[in-house]
Amino acid sequence: MAYEIDERKKIGFGLIGFGIFFTFLAIILFFDRGLLALGNILWLTGVTLLLGLQSTWKLFTNRANYKGSICFLLGLFFLFVRWPIVGIILEIYGFIALFSGFWPSVKVFLYQIPVVGWIIQYPLMVLDRLKGG
Repeated sequence: MAYEIDERKKIGFGLIGFGIFFTFLAIILFFDRGLLALGNILWLTGVTLLLGLQSTWKLFTNRANYKGSICFLLGLFFLFVRWPIVGIILEIYGFIALFSGFWPSVKVFLYQIPVVGWIIQYPLMVLDRLKGG
């Protein structure tokens, strides 16, 4: 049976996408604080809608994820006190620490998307051919 995505999860995916887009745009525009804050709010709201409130709370308060949670929230704090470069560095580290267990699942999901999967796999195919001769 295929995994079904309900409307709440679709909205969550959309908010996560917009959050990443606004964060990327903020970095391009020399770490604009307003866009960074908007991107973070959209991303956190999207994660909450995607995972659910209890699962999100468990993710951030799990003892194994304290380092990632503290770094992410400290990065948010630095964004709000006008240190955007330090804030975004801490947020990226916190994001990687929080979601490091999800990377294998994300990789499998991305490989199944028609165009994205080919783009991601293409550099790996080129490296394999160069190694094999």
